[in-house]
Amino acid sequence: MVSRVVIRPVQASDAVELVAANLASIGLHEPWVSPCRDQASFLGYLARCDGDRSFGFIARERESGRIVGVVNVSEIVRGFFQSAYMGYYGMAGMNGRGLMGEAVRLTVTHAFHGLGLHRLEANIQPGNEPSRALAKRLGFRQEGYSPRYLKIDGEWRDHERWAVLADEWRG
Repeated sequence: MVSRVVIRPVQASDAVELVAANLASIGLHEPWVSPCRDQASFLGYLARCDGDRSFGFIARERESGRIVGVVNVSEIVRGFFQSAYMGYYGMAGMNGRGLMGEAVRLTVTHAFHGLGLHRLEANIQPGNEPSRALAKRLGFRQEGYSPRYLKIDGEWRDHERWAVLADEWRG
């Protein structure tokens, strides 16, 4: 079955459309994530996505070309660890159709088969039911709870740690 979504690394040409989609999705994103909402923060995001330790993938609906969401694979550690963190968020108007599930599935498959990683960890705030449900649906398991784990929008927020290993992945 052909996926309804395609992913590709973020590019400078995504700036205007991504910023506009993020601005239109503030109500969906807050308080879970604070993505780029202007040209300067987009350029910072693009610079962090260096293709070595960090990848940002723009997910688009195959049929319309519209941005479905973003999936990031970051803080990649090689050597004996072969692990990274993964974060994701969807766009208003594109949610509720399973498109982000496809986007995350494609990204995890690429992380394991394309990047050769062994482990991916997604840190999700406990109240973010859609993100928790997505991780669980894709076979991530909850490994723990971290109080005041990440600083988002100026506040230290609790997170649950969800992870999946390459040999467990059934993507």
